[in-house]
Amino acid sequence: MSSRYPQEVIDAAKGLFLRHVSPAEIKDQLGINNVRVIYQWIDRYEWKDLLQHETVEQATARRLIHLVEKPVKVASDYQEIDRLSNLLDKLAGIDLKKAKAAKEKAQSENGNKSQEKKKRRSAKNDISEITPERLEKIRKELFYEYQHRWYDNLNQRTRFILKSRQIGATYYFAWEAFENAIVTGDNQIFLSASRSQADIFKAYIIKFAREYFEVELKGVDVIPLSNGAELRFVSTNGRTAQGYHGHLYIDEVFWIPDFDRLNKLASGMAAHKKWRKTYFSTPSVKSHGAYTLWSGEKYNEHRKTRADFDLSHKTLKQGLLGPDKVWRNIVTVEDAEDQGCDLFDIEELRTEYTESEFNNLFLCAFMEAGLSVFKLDDLLNCVIDANVVWVDFKAKQQRPFNNLPVWLGYDPARTGDRSTVVVVAPPLEPTGRFRVLEKIHLKGAFSYQANRIKELTERYNVQFIGIDCTGPGLGVFEQVKAFYHRATPIHYSLEAKTALVLKALDVVENGRIEWDAEHTDIAQAFLQVKQTTTGKDQITYVADRNSKTGHADVAWSIMHALSHEPLNRRTRKGSIAFASE
Repeated sequence: MSSRYPQEVIDAAKGLFLRHVSPAEIKDQLGINNVRVIYQWIDRYEWKDLLQHETVEQATARRLIHLVEKPVKVASDYQEIDRLSNLLDKLAGIDLKKAKAAKEKAQSENGNKSQEKKKRRSAKNDISEITPERLEKIRKELFYEYQHRWYDNLNQRTRFILKSRQIGATYYFAWEAFENAIVTGDNQIFLSASRSQADIFKAYIIKFAREYFEVELKGVDVIPLSNGAELRFVSTNGRTAQGYHGHLYIDEVFWIPDFDRLNKLASGMAAHKKWRKTYFSTPSVKSHGAYTLWSGEKYNEHRKTRADFDLSHKTLKQGLLGPDKVWRNIVTVEDAEDQGCDLFDIEELRTEYTESEFNNLFLCAFMEAGLSVFKLDDLLNCVIDANVVWVDFKAKQQRPFNNLPVWLGYDPARTGDRSTVVVVAPPLEPTGRFRVLEKIHLKGAFSYQANRIKELTERYNVQFIGIDCTGPGLGVFEQVKAFYHRATPIHYSLEAKTALVLKALDVVENGRIEWDAEHTDIAQAFLQVKQTTTGKDQITYVADRNSKTGHADVAWSIMHALSHEPLNRRTRKGSIAFASE
């Protein structure tokens, strides 16, 4: 029974379980006599309720962390570590050839002394054999010109970087902090919207230490290095972070809710003049709280003589220190390509995304908030840390949501586009909230996409499927109808589209829906929905959807699922206009 074991052992077992370590492995690692004891703790303390929903990148990071921290490894563990490391590089948008070359060079420099060094290491997380020279060599070989520019400005008190998606910013800053902690002994803090996202930084750092220096770092919320430096990983909902101090890295700041509170938290952690702050993000809208810091408006708020801030791409392409002592830099996907990054087919991206989406995601253009039907503040109020809030959703189980009801929404592909299906849990009580449990992007034949939807009906208690049958969606609908007779066709018209948007507005504005902070693309998609008029001056809603492009797919999918709840227009609080009837 649990009384035989001290609380420290139970807490250690809980930590391993929440990182998806099997009960049998927990038993072996902690020296517990019988695996049944672990199962008793799981049931008694309801640990299953704390398990989280993960993205592919989060799941990869979590598994890598677990394998590296295993005290005893077998050959298959090392093989899986190598596969996961390569996958993490790919997900980060890193050139695997460069990474492999740098790794092989580092290993050759280690020579035959590595085994002797391992035997000599006794201190926890011993990094005493890692020299600044070796760190510099690998950095110069591993990264691109724009990342080297970030390093050249490491001494800036505050850096604010507006970046394209998938150019390796998180990957680079994990390395920068890792190197700086070893060279200087300074603490490094990674602040993310959710703990799962913060763990991605951790996985990268563990990967660097193991692959390039044959050092296996261990730690849960913090990795203490042998030189006294601490690498700490926290989420924006962790208020206890106020007691920590160090160089601070905050990712995707333009998609984090309540930026003012976040910035106060950040200021507290990096108040001393020796500590640096680094903000980096793709842009959202200018009404976001972080924009006043980016634009310099915050600096000018209470000054009689206003300073001028040039925010043009031409000026900030090489980076510039502003009057407020903030070093700003803009790196678009085209800049990245010009500076050595050959990971993108830019023309293909232009066909896959609408012009406004491409400009926002890859050219660092802020979206025009006034044109969108939805407000960013309302959308960010829907963001939660699923790891903390969703105690009844267990993504890795055969029945992730037990037998609780869910609704599916499907948005079909256009030419060069992707289809999307979402799993939405409806509220079980009047004061409850909808929850976006899963979102899956699909490409391929109608039969393949229908089979993926069928798989969802086998994993969940599906009570409704709403499918856009306008155009290419009809093929998927016909096949879904064969195994799910209650599938509901959605035929787009002025009235139907108005009903979809008004329903979503009501749900979002009243805070009746939530999704994990990791999914910044949900807010981006809703911001693409605009109000316009037809040739007959009838009001309708668009997201730049035409025969060549068809995005905001996640938003429309969610709206298709939400359509199962009746629209009560009397509860509307907004001033949105209705379509002519």
